[in-house]
Amino acid sequence: MATLADVARRANVSKMTVSRVINHPDQVTDELKKLVFSAMNELDYRPNVAAKALARNRTQIVKFFILEEISTVEPYYMNLLLGISLALSRHQYSLQLVTDNSLDPGECDGYIITGMRNSDYEWISQIEKPLILFGENLYGYDFVDTNNKKGGMLATSHALSCGYDKVVFVGIDLKEPFEYSRERGYIQVMQEALKEPEIVRVENHSHKSQEMLQRNWGKYPENTAFICASDRIAVGIERAILEKGASIPDDYGIIGYDGVFLDQVVSPRLTTVRQDVARLGEICGEMLLSKIEQKGKKQGFKLLDPTLVKRETTRRKGCVLKSY
Repeated sequence: MATLADVARRANVSKMTVSRVINHPDQVTDELKKLVFSAMNELDYRPNVAAKALARNRTQIVKFFILEEISTVEPYYMNLLLGISLALSRHQYSLQLVTDNSLDPGECDGYIITGMRNSDYEWISQIEKPLILFGENLYGYDFVDTNNKKGGMLATSHALSCGYDKVVFVGIDLKEPFEYSRERGYIQVMQEALKEPEIVRVENHSHKSQEMLQRNWGKYPENTAFICASDRIAVGIERAILEKGASIPDDYGIIGYDGVFLDQVVSPRLTTVRQDVARLGEICGEMLLSKIEQKGKKQGFKLLDPTLVKRETTRRKGCVLKSY
């Protein structure tokens, strides 16, 4: 097997230079990195991860906290975990999953946290190591998320372009930034179209949205579209409409939000705003590793644009989607 000394000879540099390229790439020039990495590839040299971590006082471990009371085997979180793992594995990092909000004594180099609620920020503020939040926040923490406002705008524009007279937003009953952003997108498009916004909020469960629509069926005449803040809520709306014997999408339209799994298994299949959750996870991992390398330097935020996936719960003929 090739050694560090072999790489140094091939690249015509010192062993100390090779070590610096491997352990502190931010301290060397791009030309020098290219020279050393080329030699490593030619010799099929693989750095000793344990030794590298020891030399840099690192554990090569990142912890991922899921604070929501929800199954971690749900496709949404499986996609998120996949994306984070892809980013970390490229740098020989391991991922540990934590499903409560206690900072356990195990060592790590940084944290990715999702499912935050306002009550969580008190203990999050005690974290001294680099961290990235998955999800918008108003507390100044670095974060990664979908462009939720744009998602709300895409869905609402599509509903109006399909000719629905009444467009109602069915939101999640949470006072959280991502929810407000989706609602802002809806409100902006409705106001631009000189339409009256109408927002109702329910818990993020399909049976809750189903019960809500059953109770209030008389408020929503035919030719109404429901913009839902999640695919879960949309599934409940769909069930309620079908139970009433109404037609989807001719009498009522439905648009969900997430596009991870539920949108494809319900019937009719759900039109939805799709988040690229795996890519979002990958960006979380990349941002955290950059923050670790830069010794905690602030990274800001990254918003990834969602896409509208048109399926069977909205009309297809005559739809002209406005771009944002």
